[in-house]
Amino acid sequence: MEIALIIGLLSQVFYFARTFVQWFKSESKGEVISPVIYWQFSLLASLLLLTYGILRNDFSIVVGQFLVYFIYIRNLQLKGSWKSFPLLLRIFTIFMPFAFFAWLLTASNYNWSSLMKNEEVSLYLLIWGTTGQVIFTFRFVYQWIFSENRKDSVLPVGFWIISSIGSMMILIYSILRLDPILFLSHSTGIFMYIRNILIHKGSEGLISRLNIPFLNKVSQKVSDKIK
Repeated sequence: MEIALIIGLLSQVFYFARTFVQWFKSESKGEVISPVIYWQFSLLASLLLLTYGILRNDFSIVVGQFLVYFIYIRNLQLKGSWKSFPLLLRIFTIFMPFAFFAWLLTASNYNWSSLMKNEEVSLYLLIWGTTGQVIFTFRFVYQWIFSENRKDSVLPVGFWIISSIGSMMILIYSILRLDPILFLSHSTGIFMYIRNILIHKGSEGLISRLNIPFLNKVSQKVSDKIK
């Protein structure tokens, strides 16, 4: 279980990093930005969290990651950065979810049966957690459809509203499930989801609101380096 927690913690480091970088750049620019690094971190974190979900025998986590993985890849394509990955890395990235799926079908431990029959999770808790994951995951389906219509990778206000609802549900699930990884992830993300909603609604960026010239200059330089 220690290995699982390390993998899960590492996934949350990347998830937090993607959200923090996106939020920081949006605050600096005064508009919601969808940087390339957000999707790169998402892809890496998703692979790690998928591994954690299997080792943790957590059906809701596994379902959530299977649903969003290729949406991350599609956003990198819309950003024009997918082909900048080395060919072997692209093949590996696309192949890995199918390898995990084959593992779940054939392995004697950590398979679909163990995911569904985890005695630590009651049926009602499983339904609640899975529903929260589906709602939280649906934000990327919504974002993907919105982006395809715009022919560009964007993060619309609906994405952040759905994020807030799903995150609250998963936060409750993590408390009842006594899952420190999920709790860490969703207790730190809600503030940034709400801030993105406010920026969409015309709220001035927090950094510019402080009106400290040195801080504004530094944040602008850092923001410009985030692609």
